[in-house]
Amino acid sequence: MKKWCLTLAMIVWSGVVMACTNFLVSPGASADGSSFITYAADSHTLYGELYRYEASDYPAGTMLDIYDWDTGKPLGKIAQARHTYSVIGNMNEWGVTIAETTFGGREELVDTTGIIDYGSLIYIALQRSRSAREAIEVMTSLVAEYGYCSEGESFSIGDSKEVWIMEMVGKGGKSKGSLWVAVRIPEGCVSGHANQSRITKIDFKDKKNFLYAPDVVSFARERGYFKGDDNDFSFADAYNPPDFGTVRGCDARVWSGFIKMNKEMMAYEKYAMGMDGTNRMPLYIKPDHKITRQELSDIMRDHYEGTEMDMTKDAGAGAYHVPYRWRPLEYEVGGKYYFHERAIATQQTGFWFVGQMRKSNKSILWFGVDDANTSVLMPFYCNMTEVPHEVAVGNGDLLTFSWDAAFWIFNWVAQMAYSKYDYMIEDIRKVQRELESEMTSRVEKMDIELSRIDTKNHEAAVNMFGAEQAAYVLGKWKTLGEKLIVKYIDGNVKVEENGQFKRSPYNQPVYPQQPGYDKKYYKSIVDDTGDKLEIRKLKQ
Repeated sequence: MKKWCLTLAMIVWSGVVMACTNFLVSPGASADGSSFITYAADSHTLYGELYRYEASDYPAGTMLDIYDWDTGKPLGKIAQARHTYSVIGNMNEWGVTIAETTFGGREELVDTTGIIDYGSLIYIALQRSRSAREAIEVMTSLVAEYGYCSEGESFSIGDSKEVWIMEMVGKGGKSKGSLWVAVRIPEGCVSGHANQSRITKIDFKDKKNFLYAPDVVSFARERGYFKGDDNDFSFADAYNPPDFGTVRGCDARVWSGFIKMNKEMMAYEKYAMGMDGTNRMPLYIKPDHKITRQELSDIMRDHYEGTEMDMTKDAGAGAYHVPYRWRPLEYEVGGKYYFHERAIATQQTGFWFVGQMRKSNKSILWFGVDDANTSVLMPFYCNMTEVPHEVAVGNGDLLTFSWDAAFWIFNWVAQMAYSKYDYMIEDIRKVQRELESEMTSRVEKMDIELSRIDTKNHEAAVNMFGAEQAAYVLGKWKTLGEKLIVKYIDGNVKVEENGQFKRSPYNQPVYPQQPGYDKKYYKSIVDDTGDKLEIRKLKQ
């Protein structure tokens, strides 16, 4: 139990280490033939903004300074590529998309002498790759030459044709390079990962769908992590053995997405709850229906609703069924250790996205900031070269509020919702649905427009399109925030009629509704206070 608490505090839910969630959808599993990768960058110290890297040419001998993505610490220099591609967020101009989740792994394998950290690996690979396979080659070659200095990491890597999971750990400084394996998700299947290594068996004969470091098995055998035949080797069991904390806090998030894509995944409920480690959840599954982008967006908003782990149902949700738990997530009562659930959607998300990698049209980064549950995805074409002001780097930060920064406006609305969640989320969901539906329609029209105009004018067109969508979404969300503070001020609920607040014949507000709490909450008050608050006849 003590080990489990350390696992949760240090790996799964730490404010320093990212606790993120990814899902991957192969083209054959999606409704429109696109590949998809989702990502939530969760951290208590990450500000939500849209990164941008220009396509550039460099003279021979140019060196690139490397800084740790989480801390900004200088790590060293590497040789710069002669040409780099443009990148918007985590997608480049070719539609290649890369995301990650940190699983930590064995502490002794972290190589503090390496130059390349996981964040630098992502954004350098995006600037140097035209396909997912090329990105894998770039990433593994970089760490082979310069060393890998981060903890164990799972990467989602995809293009319009295929999606891959690659997992990587260091060698503890004993030798340069890293230990890694990459698995192509089969056509028609979906996968996911969330801060726990997910790759087990490797088919060493299948060079098309499995790539790996040449010493991935021999190193584990030398260090005593594995004994047996190569065909029985499991990357996860050797380099990041699961325990109760990593299953319940990490794999459970993958399971909560899987059950929405295939109902048969309910068979793994006890595994997800940390009750049965023998019935291990597979790396990928075949969904029982074609997956849409909107469905993926909604999966990223999940709090285990409808399952035994539903965060809106237990006492921790309070009177208004709030699916959030403030940190720390582990606690002690009466000498026993307990925990709060860690769902896909979480309040400390910096930014999130659904990368839509399309074959016939330019790929789109559907990008949002703050908690996926209470924010809206904005569509940005992969060849966009100007970042809208609302999501631009430098428009506010975690210590500087900005009324025209998307991150702060979405946080403002979410913060209000915590006080009366089960009421306010209905208002939020209505506007969220309307906006995301409208964004879909606007993309469809823009695709047609781009097919009609000269290619040389595409850049200006998609730049203007991105700016318009960001401004439009933020304007609508500001209006929503203004409505929420008026409607729910002081714990009341103002009466609405046809979308307007109702007034009396004398132009005064109609007396507000005062719905109170549900019976379960009232009972908890009585259980806690006994007869202290009982209404009784006054003795005279």
